[in-house]
Amino acid sequence: MSIEEDVKELEARREKAKQMGGAQRIARQHERGRMTARERVEKLLDPGSFMEFGILAHARIPALEKLSPADGRICGIGTLQGRKVAVIAQDRTVLGGSGGTVGHRKTDMLRELALEGGYPVIELADESGGVRIQEVMGSREWLGEWLAHAIPHPGKTFTRRIPMVSAIMGECFGEPSWNAAKADFVVMVKGTAMGAAGPKMLGRSIGQTISAQELAGWELQAKGTGQVDAVAENEEECLEKVKEFLSYLPSNCNEEPPFIPGKDDPCRRLEDVEKIVPAQLNRGYDMYRLVKRIVDDGKYLPIKKDFAPSLITCLARIGGRVVGIYGNNPMYNAGAPDVPASEKAVSFLCLCDSFNIPLISLMDIPGMFPGKEAEKMKLPTKIMVWVQAQNLVTVPRIHVIVRKYYAMGVMCMQGNLKPTDIIVAWPSARLSFVDPEIGLELAMESRIQEAPDPDAERRRVREEWNAASSPWGAAGVYGLHDVIDPRDTRKFLHRTLEILRGNRGKVIGEHRLQDWPTGF
Repeated sequence: MSIEEDVKELEARREKAKQMGGAQRIARQHERGRMTARERVEKLLDPGSFMEFGILAHARIPALEKLSPADGRICGIGTLQGRKVAVIAQDRTVLGGSGGTVGHRKTDMLRELALEGGYPVIELADESGGVRIQEVMGSREWLGEWLAHAIPHPGKTFTRRIPMVSAIMGECFGEPSWNAAKADFVVMVKGTAMGAAGPKMLGRSIGQTISAQELAGWELQAKGTGQVDAVAENEEECLEKVKEFLSYLPSNCNEEPPFIPGKDDPCRRLEDVEKIVPAQLNRGYDMYRLVKRIVDDGKYLPIKKDFAPSLITCLARIGGRVVGIYGNNPMYNAGAPDVPASEKAVSFLCLCDSFNIPLISLMDIPGMFPGKEAEKMKLPTKIMVWVQAQNLVTVPRIHVIVRKYYAMGVMCMQGNLKPTDIIVAWPSARLSFVDPEIGLELAMESRIQEAPDPDAERRRVREEWNAASSPWGAAGVYGLHDVIDPRDTRKFLHRTLEILRGNRGKVIGEHRLQDWPTGF
């Protein structure tokens, strides 16, 4: 054959692979209201930037060769908003998107490239079939080939070295759920599902009949388990959320997050802050409203917004620099974090400390949320895990006490303060072991009842403790670094961030939480 004929065969083979599972299966995918894997990649990346690897690959089993173009995995490198990324797209039209040995070789190689090159990995998941059973039946196939080679050795960790993003864009069981569980950001399209085993497997293994949505739908994962960081109405919005998340992240853990200066004055005053945060301690408000006033152009990306809502976590910018903001939300549990909120907080600390994102806490905490259910869920252990994670943080931390600052919950929100941590309060803040009203009932009630005038004694103690709870006492002994005008909160945070950046040692953290176990 001549070179021209060889090239023609090459082009023919490539073109055939691009047809994926064939016109009929592509049409079926479109009927579901979903894009194909190749359409998703094209929609996500900068035009013309994608370089594919393994388009000529196919299943290891001869009988499946013609049925498995690219072995169901679209893998390659491209750019996203001008920055290099690796993309793995599962092709639902090829054998249900099931994972085969060759496909895993492709994805493993791509992850290695990204780790060595220092750029993010994005997985567009749409796999209903899980592992391709035909390729793992028998001892040779299961242990000799699959477990020995297809699954990376745990000693080779990718955890929090490069950003890893998982987009759940179909019914995903098995492999996609493992990848999502260790990802730094997971976005799920409404109507999809993500779980360890699918309905068909459950029906045949334990006799359970259940739909994919009932088993592991987006509402369970976003609101109940917190395994999803964001939810999208459709695939287009899903891909936009992937882009938005990565716009806040560096390409790898050895870089600073992208600096994007805006038109918003970093010293802008928050003139209407008193309309957002009520002076009365027992009145609720939405902490996200305060965040919106503080950050650049009112833009922020909530992380796990629907999960454990008593604690907010989000990425934003102040003066063009990326920050991770977490705070108590008095609209839920009066702002008292519960066990799910503890897990949410630790996950957020790991993300920010691993990728050099300074942390800002907005505290309005009445304490942790106790009770019988909390004890069944090991609240004391969860509190200490949170505190331990806080104490391993090495990025700059700024703490702002907005209103309440009570009980053990403050240790979760700030950890053991380091010499370089900055902690300030608003003049209206109240700081004490517990709310004075609760303290009266716990410690003083019997003495008050024995007083000649119990009502007068109760008023006296209440007034004394309320006065002592003001921030002036803590500021006087330098427990607080300052008491600030609430309207100057944005200006204070901007100027303090610039001071704390210091040299490279404060910009690039020590990453002590990088190998913190997922979900611990």
